[in-house]
Amino acid sequence: MHDQQRKTVLISGASIAGPALALWLGRLGFTPTVVELAPALREGGQAVDFRGDTHMTVLDRMGVLPDLRRVRTGGSPMTFIDEHGRQRLHLPAEFAGGDIEVLRGDLSRVLYEHSAPYTEYLFGDSIASLTETPTGVRVTFRHSTPREFDLVIGADGIHSHVRRLAFGPEARYVSHLGYYAATWRLPNYLGLEGGTGVTGLNTPGRLAAVGADYRDPELAGAFLLFASPRLDYDRQDLEQQKSLVTRAFSDLGWEVPRLLDSLRAAPELYFDSISRSDVPTWSTGRIALIGDAACGATIGGMGTGTAIVAAYVLAGELARANGDHRAAFTRYEAVLRDYAQRCQKGGDRTGPFLAPRTTRGLRLRNGLLSRPLLLNWMLKEGQKVSSIPGLPDYATSPRPA
Repeated sequence: MHDQQRKTVLISGASIAGPALALWLGRLGFTPTVVELAPALREGGQAVDFRGDTHMTVLDRMGVLPDLRRVRTGGSPMTFIDEHGRQRLHLPAEFAGGDIEVLRGDLSRVLYEHSAPYTEYLFGDSIASLTETPTGVRVTFRHSTPREFDLVIGADGIHSHVRRLAFGPEARYVSHLGYYAATWRLPNYLGLEGGTGVTGLNTPGRLAAVGADYRDPELAGAFLLFASPRLDYDRQDLEQQKSLVTRAFSDLGWEVPRLLDSLRAAPELYFDSISRSDVPTWSTGRIALIGDAACGATIGGMGTGTAIVAAYVLAGELARANGDHRAAFTRYEAVLRDYAQRCQKGGDRTGPFLAPRTTRGLRLRNGLLSRPLLLNWMLKEGQKVSSIPGLPDYATSPRPA
């Protein structure tokens, strides 16, 4: 039996699931390496939240809660207006913010700092090929020297490169849900105050929103979402993506023209479809998937919380299996699949919720969510969906001396 205290694990992706998994694996006696295409940790990003007992229990066991509480945003109230600037709906901070909300970049940094003592990080690189051998997985990189690892884990998001190499083309597993979203940073020309949340113009099938940066009062963040069939574009072509966003919103008033002006000068842009991934089996041989690569949604599927829980379960099952990775992968999926799919369903509703396609749909959403009783019920349902009854406690798993 392979000694797990020397078992090497390559993780692709240094956003959320990757560093979280590396943290647990390192504590449990494995030797993790994380490879990340970006040259460094990504800063900023949209706010992400955790809610319910399961999320908070795992964060507490990780030891990261004190750091996250220091950088929490306090929640993100949302105000929807019409083209005349009139308020049509206001959602309180706890609706989107859960029990604790932080910026994605802050979460990534905290996870990186806690995992770094156990982990080798390879930034500015990516996997070129994966070849299983009788004893491990032979990995070639774009830049680094080829190496062999005992296990390889794809924690590289809904467009997972590991999934393409080991499981097949993305089209087999990723479904378009009918919307696209874009975010970027811009000068805070509106003088918005941190903590006041996001204000967004709604028209049928479109949302154009802006909110103050939580840390830098001189900056703000734009969030635009629009309904569209699948678009054919180059995910590496920034100018092409800017053109798609501009074309979708060029006829709107309010502050939209100034937002689009700021987009032209933006050095970075997040642009992607709202999609979901569904992989029938999360592992093949010595290679497994975690987070959105396995079962997730681009926005609204509680993907961040699910990734944190999945990292905890996968590492715990690998430790309990004493070198039998097949048994560990099977148990990991048995514990997580129903939970991940339950959370993932929220992504199907994100686009229609934020930007209903018809005027009647907008009125119906605004009217229903103006009722406190319905809002409270939705918050309680979110707590239920995000919880796993009888979450395993891996505290008794072997740990390194």
